[in-house]
Amino acid sequence: MSQKISLKEAERKAFTITIDDGLWDILLGCFFLEFAIAPLLSESMGDFWSSVIFLPFWGLVYLVIWLIRKYIVTPRVGSVKFGPARTAKLKKFTIVMLMVNTFVFILGLIAFLSFGVVSGQIYPAILGLTLLIGFSLAAYFLDFPRLYIYGLLLALSPLVGEWLFTHSDVSHHGFPITFGVTCSIMILTGLTIFIRFLHNNPIPMMESPVKEG
Repeated sequence: MSQKISLKEAERKAFTITIDDGLWDILLGCFFLEFAIAPLLSESMGDFWSSVIFLPFWGLVYLVIWLIRKYIVTPRVGSVKFGPARTAKLKKFTIVMLMVNTFVFILGLIAFLSFGVVSGQIYPAILGLTLLIGFSLAAYFLDFPRLYIYGLLLALSPLVGEWLFTHSDVSHHGFPITFGVTCSIMILTGLTIFIRFLHNNPIPMMESPVKEG
């Protein structure tokens, strides 16, 4: 029994090392930068192109992180193959996130059709709640507690932004400020963790062959 617990704990630690190198923080921070920058570009580019322009940016960020993970992270910690329990949990996470994304799409469609009918406070509340639920589920299924904090920060961003827009006349519903601050926290946290990861996990030195006399 103790051996099974030890194996389970070892797999959990290996999985934690795999995702806790700071790169996920950077990737998520870059992804949500759209909410901070796109509103500033919408006046000159329109709502559609101000969002589409982020597709190549995300692709570039993902490619860079993939290369870093392959050539910098993997040589330090190796690659891990997870057991049936962890694999099943990741499959459940994928299904749940698919359901959440479908729900978000339906809410977005309803919001688009009812624009101007429903109070403007409803939209940031729905967006904030959706982000909080999505990140909380990810934190649970991935054993990644830091996502709870990110989910809370992202959930508060549209609400605080709408408050700044209403009471302080801040432009673009405050999104450039609130999401800009939140994404900066995520990216800087990721960079700090990644630098610490490199310091704590040097590349293993190759043992020189022993010469036989």
